[in-house]
Amino acid sequence: MPSRPRFPVSDHCDGHRFFNPGHHVNRTWWDVLRWRFSSKPAVWPASVAIDPPPLPPPPRDGTVTATWINHATVLLQTRHGALITDPVFSPRTSPFQWAGPARVHPPGVAWEKLPPILAILLSHDHYDHCDLGTLRRFAALPNPPLVITPLGNGALARTAGFSARQIVELDWWSAYEFQLGLHVRLTPARHWSNRVRGLRNRRLWGGFFVHAGGRTVYCAGDTAWDDLMFDEIRQRCGSPDLAVLPIGAYEPRWFMAAQHCNPAEAVHIHQTLGASRSLGVHWGTFQLTDESREAPREALRAATAEAGLPPEEFVALAPGESLTV
Repeated sequence: MPSRPRFPVSDHCDGHRFFNPGHHVNRTWWDVLRWRFSSKPAVWPASVAIDPPPLPPPPRDGTVTATWINHATVLLQTRHGALITDPVFSPRTSPFQWAGPARVHPPGVAWEKLPPILAILLSHDHYDHCDLGTLRRFAALPNPPLVITPLGNGALARTAGFSARQIVELDWWSAYEFQLGLHVRLTPARHWSNRVRGLRNRRLWGGFFVHAGGRTVYCAGDTAWDDLMFDEIRQRCGSPDLAVLPIGAYEPRWFMAAQHCNPAEAVHIHQTLGASRSLGVHWGTFQLTDESREAPREALRAATAEAGLPPEEFVALAPGESLTV
C-alpha cells in the first residue's frame, strides 16, 4: 500500500518528492566526477580585503534598504523591521568546518553589527544557503527571528534550535503576513535540494516576494533560467522595485545551466520581471564552480551594456554596500 502523501500533490510535488514543472534535471555522481576531472577552475585569491561602510539606519518611510553581506546573504531593512536572506556567517560553506569551500572575505556586516532581525528568509537546504552554524546563533538570541522557508525545511531549522512556533513553511505562491504592510510570498525557482544525509528533493526550494510598505523586493534564491516561471511571477506578484538575483556559480554551463543562471540570464530575468533595479548576489565569497572571482561582475557589466540598460539599473555591490529603493 502506498504511503500517505506528506505534502500537497501539485505540479511540483508527488506528495513525497519535489521537482521542477515541465522538466527536471538531476545530476548524478557520474556527472560530478566528469566535472571534477575535466574542469580547470580559475585560481581565486586566498583572501580579499574589504572596507565596508557603516550600516545605514533603517528607513522610516516606505523605502527598503538592501545591504549585501556575502554570497546570498542580504539584509533588507524596512520601517517594519529587518529581514535577512540565506544567512551564512561561518568560515566555510560545507557540512564540515574543516573542509569545503572557505570564504575569501569576511561578512560585509559583522555579526555584532546586525540590527534585530524580524525574520530569516531561508530559500533551500544547500549548504551555501542553509548554514546550521549561523542558524544556531540566531536561534540562541534572546528574541530569535522567525524562519520563513519552503516546505520540508522546517526540520533543519528545528535542528538548529528554533521551536515549531518560530518556523513558517510555505508552498509555492502561499504567503505569510507579519503585520499590516509587511508580508512575504514564496515563489517558484528552478533548482533542486539535497544535503549529505537524506533523499534528494525531499525539501522544496524557492524565492521570496516581499511587500514592505510602499516597496516590493523579489529575492530569487538559487535558480536557473526558465521560459515561463518569471513571466508568471510578474503576472501574479507584479514587477518588483528591487530584484535580488544570483549571478555567480555558473561554470561549466553543461553542468550548471539546469540549476544556476549566468549573468546574461540574470539580466534576462531582470527584464522579464520588469524590475526597476536589480542586485547581483551569489558571487565572490566562496569558490563553488569554475569561473574566476571577478568573472560574474565583469560578465554582468557586459550583459547590461549589451541589453542597453543603464549601469546603475543592475549592479553587483561590494560586501557591505547598500542600495535603497
